[in-house]
Amino acid sequence: MGFNCGIVGLPNVGKSTLFNALTAAKAEAANYPFCTIDPNVGVVTVPDPRMEKITTLVKPKKEVPTVIEFVDIAGLVEGASKGEGLGNQFLGHIRQTAAIVHVVRCFEDPNIIHVHGGVNPDRDIDVINTELMLADLESVEKKYTKIEKTARMTSDAKLKVEASCYKKIYDALKEGHPARSVELTDEEKNYARDLHLITQKPVLYLANVDEQGLKEKNQWVKQVEARAAKENNVVVTICGALESEISQLQPDEQKEFLKEMGLEEPGLHKLIRAAYKLLNLITYFTAGEQEVRAWTIVNGTKAPQAAAVIHSDFERGFIRAETYNCEDLFKLGSESAVKEKGLYRSEGKEYVVKDGDIMFFKFNV
Repeated sequence: MGFNCGIVGLPNVGKSTLFNALTAAKAEAANYPFCTIDPNVGVVTVPDPRMEKITTLVKPKKEVPTVIEFVDIAGLVEGASKGEGLGNQFLGHIRQTAAIVHVVRCFEDPNIIHVHGGVNPDRDIDVINTELMLADLESVEKKYTKIEKTARMTSDAKLKVEASCYKKIYDALKEGHPARSVELTDEEKNYARDLHLITQKPVLYLANVDEQGLKEKNQWVKQVEARAAKENNVVVTICGALESEISQLQPDEQKEFLKEMGLEEPGLHKLIRAAYKLLNLITYFTAGEQEVRAWTIVNGTKAPQAAAVIHSDFERGFIRAETYNCEDLFKLGSESAVKEKGLYRSEGKEYVVKDGDIMFFKFNV
């Protein structure tokens, strides 16, 4: 499972408009051979202003940003868990993603019918959540019924932990709570991971509004925000129709257009960064005359494993990492100045890479 987010939502909430706007900038990711795997998979560049600053100071021949993948999952309908619509295919796709971007319609438009008539974010979120929980319930039930009797009769501690994990999740789902809300012990978490449950994945709500909704919060966005606050989730508000227009423009025209609209950046940038954070990802850089490149790792990764993202040999023959943070570079203006101040360090295998570190790995294979 890579660093990817599945985009879900009812039909006609603006999912595909958003997905197309996201992937209109695909050209930038053309040097990634996998950017055309599937019509519903888009590889998107992660916007990072630090990259531009590093490039200005290091002056490399080229710069390579890091990317994140979005999967457009067919519109979900009521009964999907029973195979309605593209039910099973939908659920199969979503199991393969690491996080969920849940698009909620927060705009009125007489020309775009709403599948349930009338705009009502709470109801829409419930329809989708219910389908996802029913799908999870089915897979947990199978495992739980299989193991429950054996666990009662056995003295095998591992089996008992596995059964207790399944029971906790099964009970929560039956009561209408997502798997991610269940408190598990560390041992139980290992079994939960193997279940690949959809409602265990982190979620971000994307409130899709019209232009007016961007200027002032409408009642529907407030509804989504109240819901998210209860669930400890994040909300990003975007106007899909506007993003679609922005994505068609050349970079210079984009800047002009955003300025006219009173926006600092495309809303999609906010979404991409929020998705990156949702996946608990951070970025480190490698910087030299040849290229400045951004690399994605999970927060908390140690130096040898961070090096493996570049090449497995780097981890296998890891000697040490030389590093400093990009913020020190911005303050002092050059790598030599960073060295003079004693901020250029040599770190070993236990070093936990920080967001914004500029790394140089020494290895020997």
